[in-house]
Amino acid sequence: MKDNMINIDLWRLIAAYGFIVLLLAIAKRRGIRREWKIIIATTRMSVQLILVGYILTYIFEKPNPFISILIVLIMETFAIINIYRQIDEYLSKKMKSVIAISMFSGSIASLLFFNFVVVHFEPWYEPRYFIPIAGMIIGNSMTGITLGVKNMTEGMRKQKNYVEGALMLGAKPEDASKSIVNSAFDSAILPTLNNMLGMGIVFLPGMMTGQILAGASPLVAIEYQIVVLLSITGSTALCVILFIQLGTKLFFNKRAQLVYKED
Repeated sequence: MKDNMINIDLWRLIAAYGFIVLLLAIAKRRGIRREWKIIIATTRMSVQLILVGYILTYIFEKPNPFISILIVLIMETFAIINIYRQIDEYLSKKMKSVIAISMFSGSIASLLFFNFVVVHFEPWYEPRYFIPIAGMIIGNSMTGITLGVKNMTEGMRKQKNYVEGALMLGAKPEDASKSIVNSAFDSAILPTLNNMLGMGIVFLPGMMTGQILAGASPLVAIEYQIVVLLSITGSTALCVILFIQLGTKLFFNKRAQLVYKED
């Protein structure tokens, strides 16, 4: 595969930054004060990717199960922290714990199923497979559960009167909040479903494109892309349904009353 891949010369790589120069020129001409943000984003992207490239090269050359597990744990930690930061609504400690448990359990279960059942590469911690696939599953699960948490917490606040009215009429908490919970689940998996609908016609996914550019057969690239996308869908659904099952209960007390900011 390496023999078929075109190596990009340094000057050609530098030439690609011409797109950023073009973007800066447009921003300056239009009076959009984003020059420094564009420069900082470009610099950070370049430095981060170069560092990751060297780190992955070292890890790939010296596979170690503990390092592979450590990297996945770091990914999970950053994903959970990012979910907390993306939610504007109040999150109690119990709710944060539920989010962390849902995110970790759902994504790790999907990753293990993918590794041990679907692809079954050996050794199981092979970083060339284990780390990139973990990144895709964890990253997409993070997006899905963020949307689910955001929509459910906002829904409970905005439809407080509706939920309390249903409770007063004798509805159980799960029935009173059913429309909110279903809407949260739907919003969480919608981006993944849209990706599946447009894939292959509207766009070619990054993983498949990368494999084809690296010289792999398009049919092999498609096989990997299908199983990865199915794993992402399963992981997202698992994370969100775990959060919904555990998190919905925290919106109600033992007397089946809707509560907020209960810690």
